[in-house]
Amino acid sequence: MIDLDASKSRLSFRRALIAGTGALALCSTLVAAQSAPKSLLPPGFDEPVPSPTPAPRASAAPKTAAPAVTVTRPGTVPDQSGTMVQPLPGAGLAQNSEAGSSATSLSLSDLESMEPDQLDDLLGLKPKFDIPAAARRGLTRVGVLSAPEGGLPPLSLAKQPASIVNAALAGTKGPLVSRWGHILLRRALVSRLEAPAGMDPVDFAALRAGVLNRIGEYGAARALVQDVDTNNWNSDLTTQALAAYVATADLVGACPAVRLQGSQRDDPHWQLLESICDAFAGQGAQANSDLNRALARNIAPDIDVLLAQRYAGAAGLGRRAVTLEWKGVTDMNPWRFALATAVGAEIPPDLVDNAGPYYQLVSATAPMLPLAQRAAGVELASSEGILSSEAMVDFYAQIYADNQIEGDLSQTSVELRDAYAARTPEERIAAMKSIWGDGKDYSRIVMTAYAAARIPVSDAYSDAAPQLIASMLTAGLDRNAQRWASLVPDGSQGWALLLLSRPQAGQSAQSDQMDTYIGDDESAHQRKSKFLLAGLAGLGRINQAESAKIAAKLSIDIAKRTKWSQLIDEAAAVNNQALVAYLAGVGMQGKSWDQMTARHLYHIVSALNGVGMGAEARMIAAEAIARA
Repeated sequence: MIDLDASKSRLSFRRALIAGTGALALCSTLVAAQSAPKSLLPPGFDEPVPSPTPAPRASAAPKTAAPAVTVTRPGTVPDQSGTMVQPLPGAGLAQNSEAGSSATSLSLSDLESMEPDQLDDLLGLKPKFDIPAAARRGLTRVGVLSAPEGGLPPLSLAKQPASIVNAALAGTKGPLVSRWGHILLRRALVSRLEAPAGMDPVDFAALRAGVLNRIGEYGAARALVQDVDTNNWNSDLTTQALAAYVATADLVGACPAVRLQGSQRDDPHWQLLESICDAFAGQGAQANSDLNRALARNIAPDIDVLLAQRYAGAAGLGRRAVTLEWKGVTDMNPWRFALATAVGAEIPPDLVDNAGPYYQLVSATAPMLPLAQRAAGVELASSEGILSSEAMVDFYAQIYADNQIEGDLSQTSVELRDAYAARTPEERIAAMKSIWGDGKDYSRIVMTAYAAARIPVSDAYSDAAPQLIASMLTAGLDRNAQRWASLVPDGSQGWALLLLSRPQAGQSAQSDQMDTYIGDDESAHQRKSKFLLAGLAGLGRINQAESAKIAAKLSIDIAKRTKWSQLIDEAAAVNNQALVAYLAGVGMQGKSWDQMTARHLYHIVSALNGVGMGAEARMIAAEAIARA
């Protein structure tokens, strides 16, 4: 919350400082008077209880006699016989703070050369809090998803060693190979939790926000940091908050922290943010002056400063035309993309084409961008678990309604509509097959999940059953998928998907079924068969003797222990869902499933199943063989 009145008072105070030393004391008194809170209590309730009045002496003056009051001018010594109503220059500052004594020791030229934030810090005028005391939140539990809303138990990590939690979160460096693993980890990160024993709650929030940023969940990271009052932010949380605000093109959202922390940071983009926040606080002239100075001093590349000027101009004060010159700019960075997106500036195509997955993901959820520009990011976000199947349908429904969009996007939107609304099941299946293509684009399988669930079970459609089942499982529609159990042959892909995703344990996999599946497996290095064995073993849906026999045939040892596997197994043994989820995130890092091993999959599925997260375990196991 930005206090515009306080900002104006500070500017007035700076101007008064230049007038001379005598004016300093007068102005400080005025600011203190203007800033003093007014009581909301009825008259008399906020007055101290009067002490007993002593009996008057014989020589006392009559009650009607009023004491003499001498009003002194600034800089004069009052008559000691009267009452002083104006303190001496610098007296109040010297009595109240060490900062005041420092201020009086500075020369006039020193004061004139200071920035407003430096003066505020020097004189103790910068508020330590931007939230009223009654509205401040505690740090006992931080998060945006409570247990009744689907979050993890709040005390999950309260008694866990901080070192293990820190290692798990700091060790998650990038995206996860599993879409369902991503969904699980996001849920664990945004849950309202108490910090582990010995870990500062703000550091815990910063670690979680950092992981959310690294896996592309910028909106969730922003929501998490906003659950901590800005005055409690440390440098790590501020860094992660800025990354989230920039990724969501919400630069003004960072202003409370920027104005509270002021000159504590001096990196170029922070200085530009200070000017932007000044503009939106009503200090347009000051912001313009600072940005012009930044451009002259080359504190950052010209395009970064020019974008900041354009953004600050949107505040409405000090508005002027700013010409963006992209000539000579050879690369893109998050700051440039965020400000250009926010102000509607067109970025040269050569800077955004093949710029990297970060820019695709931030584009996916940027409503100010054209639909065609967001499409690639939407599909990437869907395949990674950031966007749901329903979100995909909503996005392509907008494309379908936009007559200006043509080409592949328009064609896909028509096919998706047919997949859901065509008159016959044959027509709907044909539309889905056209959308799936060769099956390598997982987002195309995600977007048809609910359409697949509407296909009636029939022998006539059994050839499409594996793809229909895989599509349904992307949205967790396991019971809808189980309707096809009687039509899929033993040892087939559909059989394996249903065996792994079945809600109830039921019958275990048989030797002949496994042999058939392994014999038909054409994946590289028989990865599907290895993942099937790991999933079945982790869920307890194959007996140990059969598991050992197949493991030997596939030349793998899924039970081999490492430091990581020991940690996740021990976390499961004490039934700690949050720690298991964090450690599972560590084990699922990668850009494709060829980076996942059967051993890692086994320990993840087994641990999740052991702590009551059987649904997540089943979906991850089924996804593994669908995408291997």
